[in-house]
Amino acid sequence: MKTVLIAAAVSLVVALFGTPLYIRFLVHRAYGQFIRDDGPTTHHTKRGTPTMGGAVIIAAAVTAYAVAHVATWWAPTMSGALVLFLMTGLGFVGWLDDYIKISKQRSLGLRAGSKLAGQSAVAVVFAVLALQFKNSERLAPASTKVSFIRDTAVNLAFAGTVVGVVLFIIWAMIIIWGMSNGVNLTDGLDGLATGASVAVFGAYLLIGIWQSNNACSIKPGDQCYLVRDPRDLAVVAACMVGACFGFLWWNAFPAKIFMGDTGSLALGGALAGLAILTRTELLIVLLGGLFVLIASSVIIQVGYFKMTRKRVFKMAPLQHHFELVGWGEVTIVIRFWIIAGLFVGLGLGVFYAEWVVGTK
Repeated sequence: MKTVLIAAAVSLVVALFGTPLYIRFLVHRAYGQFIRDDGPTTHHTKRGTPTMGGAVIIAAAVTAYAVAHVATWWAPTMSGALVLFLMTGLGFVGWLDDYIKISKQRSLGLRAGSKLAGQSAVAVVFAVLALQFKNSERLAPASTKVSFIRDTAVNLAFAGTVVGVVLFIIWAMIIIWGMSNGVNLTDGLDGLATGASVAVFGAYLLIGIWQSNNACSIKPGDQCYLVRDPRDLAVVAACMVGACFGFLWWNAFPAKIFMGDTGSLALGGALAGLAILTRTELLIVLLGGLFVLIASSVIIQVGYFKMTRKRVFKMAPLQHHFELVGWGEVTIVIRFWIIAGLFVGLGLGVFYAEWVVGTK
């Protein structure tokens, strides 16, 4: 537990005090946000606000993870390293996207195909490595079984080892694409994606600790959890909670810095990694319900427009619809945070209820 607390505290301090230093650096280099002309007119005042702030979140989380392990003389685990790799890798793809936008002064950074290829490459490496590195109990960081609250009976390796690995890679890519793009689409208002991410990472902090206390290695039984490194995954989640909280101080309305795709892709990747390695792949749909809702609004808008040439929403993603309806930005952010919290509460309730029912 000491490692978890140190991780959260260090990441909070690094992000809180490192962000203003990074803002000065970005201002000096004139790395400001480009604003689309077809978006809400209220966003035009944000033109030039420093972006690529997600680099601070990544740096704070990685630094805190290292410091926490050194301070407690506890060796890092492959599970923790894999989540940090996925976060950092996707963050680099997002950084390239942000840099092109800034240097070219346009709303389009990497082309859709290039961006997807970058995300896919990082996801494939993560997925392949996640099936390696079995511990003494023959547990790898990930499993080829589809999971909800724990592994289900649906095994992607049913057709053979090679086919199973390929199917798992595809499944992992879908989760990683979904979460990274979901957070990316949510990051449209000051503090919205950062605050919502805090809630979901907080849920994974609790899940990791709970799974660690009820691991099959120490509490064998029908309801124990077959997760390779749950305590270290809780440490990673604590790093992310602290880093997001520290960054939110400067990212809240009126934002002094934006996380950019550097941050949104990184946060989505970290959430996907935690979902896969804690064996809660389908539960992330509930825990990250706000991200799913906002991503769905874009899918609905695009699909309906292609079929009918009409729009369901005034603008997608969903938060911009409410801006055009007349809601204030702060009102939207707070209400969406509430929705995110309700989804997290529902997800944690389902997670705990499954354990309670199973122990009766």
